[in-house]
Amino acid sequence: QKVSTILLKSVYLQLPIRKMIFNKIVYLFIFLITIISCSKRESTPNIVFILTDDQGYNDLSCYGAKDIETPNIDKLAENGALFKSYYATHAVCSASRASIMTGFYANRMQIYGAFMPESSFGLNPNEITIAEILKEKDYSTSFYGKWHLGDAPEFFPNNQGFDDFYGILYSNDMWPKHPQQGTNFNFSDIYLYKNFEKIEPIYDQSLLTKKFTDKTIEFINKNKNKPFFVFLSHPQPHVPLYASSDFLGKSKRGLYGDVIQEIDYSVGRIFKELEKLNLEKNTLIIFTSDNGPWLSYGSHSGSAGNLKEGKGTTWEGGQRVPAIVYYPKLIKTKTIIEAQVMGIDWFPTISDILTKKNNYNIDGKSLIKLLSGESKKSPHKNLFFYYNQNELHSIRHNDWKYYFPHKYRSLNGRDGKNDGTPIKYEMNNLTNPELYDLSKDIKEENNIINQFPEIKIKIEKIADSVRLILGDKLNKIKGNKTRQIGETDYFMRIP
Repeated sequence: QKVSTILLKSVYLQLPIRKMIFNKIVYLFIFLITIISCSKRESTPNIVFILTDDQGYNDLSCYGAKDIETPNIDKLAENGALFKSYYATHAVCSASRASIMTGFYANRMQIYGAFMPESSFGLNPNEITIAEILKEKDYSTSFYGKWHLGDAPEFFPNNQGFDDFYGILYSNDMWPKHPQQGTNFNFSDIYLYKNFEKIEPIYDQSLLTKKFTDKTIEFINKNKNKPFFVFLSHPQPHVPLYASSDFLGKSKRGLYGDVIQEIDYSVGRIFKELEKLNLEKNTLIIFTSDNGPWLSYGSHSGSAGNLKEGKGTTWEGGQRVPAIVYYPKLIKTKTIIEAQVMGIDWFPTISDILTKKNNYNIDGKSLIKLLSGESKKSPHKNLFFYYNQNELHSIRHNDWKYYFPHKYRSLNGRDGKNDGTPIKYEMNNLTNPELYDLSKDIKEENNIINQFPEIKIKIEKIADSVRLILGDKLNKIKGNKTRQIGETDYFMRIP
């Protein structure tokens, strides 16, 4: 633009044309530049990624909940796409979030569970995150809420591609009020951070959902004239449950339902702000959960509906969770997607929307064809479910779900408490492989492995291949294509 302006001025000074004609040329030039700029802006979507914590498959009315009202999230689904077979990549916080950020299975990055406070480990800053690829496209980026990818400064959101961070560094139960404080844990105060600065200790979490929503809306307004990416990571409905006073007692499912309805209200506030700014048609909104419900907390946990088990297992209830995408430029209203997809797919999907191609050699696949209706077939031949210290527990191959012998936790039909304290899991030992046809048996009740020996052989061969790449502690195999986890010397950390 600067070069063109100089040339125009040169023409004006050196050629005997009338000033009026020159002015018209300048106005036309500016008009054309404006059109080009607006066209580029409209083809570059804003992105709002909303992640909840421990929310079950049956915890939204659009997914069948009868005792929780979620009209705003339902509206996104009504005007966008609802996934029926979306899986969180891992059944635990940090690993699941690392996969979303990078498009890789977390065990490829040697992230297996949930980071504890003052851990020496975190998401390696050498990994490329969604925020970093968007920064290359001149996006403003922010992260509000629960991070949980390392609490040493080098792992902070600000060192992973985010311009602005306001939130907590790990799960909201890692504080002195934990029900097992003094027996199993000895947590210090949990702090609210603004970028690298400790703002204040948190003693009452009832306003966190509102605060993080306020920050999101503030960021949207500040960046309304340029592309923006905001990652809103609600600490709720992870225990301990907190809702603000306006929502207490409003749902039919007790405090847990109140929490979800406040999150739904948060979604509505954000969408209304986008409408007010005339940005809603050019904004990609993703809503999902990091894993399934923490069932040991009884009425303070979510519901996986008819799915088996919950968080901390690779059964369907542990990793199949809600996922909704709104983007009217690509997605038709009332789109239902049955194909199996995973949390590793958000990174390449966003990349594909921006560049029309995915240039990253990652585990995830673009969902563009599914979202646009061009295809109904999953981009994955197989999805791999790991847990514990890199144990391959199961594989989904088309409609088949195959389980390898392993131990897993379960309540075995027992009900939890109603006071926000957990009951102990029992450990079940799966001694033989099991096979389920999820198209007919979503509850995973009918083990049909003896009826399909050819499927058993096929999936076992698939397992042998992935074990060489990602490893499998159950079989004492170390993968040959894993990378170094982020690590710092805790004792050298700045207080």
